[in-house]
Amino acid sequence: MKYLLIIFLLTPLFVDAQDDLLDEIDTNATEGQYATAAFKGLKIVNFESTKLVAKDELTFIVSHRFGSVKNGIDTFFGLDEAVTRIHFVYGITDAINIGVSRSSFLKIYDVTAKYRLVRQEENGFPFTIVGFNALLINTALEKENLPLLKFKHRLGYTAQILISRKINTDFSIELAPTFFHDNYVQMDEQSNSQFALGFGGRYKLGKRWSVNADYGLHLNRASNSPFKNPLSIGLDLETGGHVFQMHFSNAQAMNTNGFLGQGTGDWLDGDVYFGFNLSRRF
Repeated sequence: MKYLLIIFLLTPLFVDAQDDLLDEIDTNATEGQYATAAFKGLKIVNFESTKLVAKDELTFIVSHRFGSVKNGIDTFFGLDEAVTRIHFVYGITDAINIGVSRSSFLKIYDVTAKYRLVRQEENGFPFTIVGFNALLINTALEKENLPLLKFKHRLGYTAQILISRKINTDFSIELAPTFFHDNYVQMDEQSNSQFALGFGGRYKLGKRWSVNADYGLHLNRASNSPFKNPLSIGLDLETGGHVFQMHFSNAQAMNTNGFLGQGTGDWLDGDVYFGFNLSRRF
């Protein structure tokens, strides 16, 4: 992992003007008649944002979530228990993205599609609406522990509608109705098909900095479930072709089914995880 970070940190921060994220600084709220730059990262923190990768552009994202800070120096405040996600996103068009990723959390591979349905207009439609779908494969399940395990049990699915509004140059909000399904769940009482409602927002602190937060309200969690609703807070920093997101969350997983369905931390107990997303576009 340290070699990936070295590569990113040594990559030049300034590239051709057309690739510079600072070109998107919110000096104007609209581009033509459309609102732009409601979010600068492809994710708010955990939840997908309504931002898409441009046509023919490839974005490489390294996401790192350390272990809980609650255990203190015994785990070096979580550094000994980190999980990593490597994610590639490609823009087929300005409105259609596809992606592939691999996460060390449950050794999950996923394939994603993200597509814009409608854009917020200056004097017209008030929202940007984006669809998001994912197919997940959990490769951590072992037949030795689950003798009846079949390939279908490894699969999971996600379907989201992301609805955002740029209130003004500094403030954007998002609502994310979510359906997710896991063919295998750890508890018999938990339905395989689960529903959640995500809330998120971004507030600019300056030209390059913003504070971001999101929360997922699980709507049909089993009453005896040990898992918690995910609450995440962080900062975004824009530097040339990079977006660097630093955050705290009570969920260690970084795919939708994981952070909504299997978040174990509790903010009130100090059981939270520090992490970051580092993206580089080509």
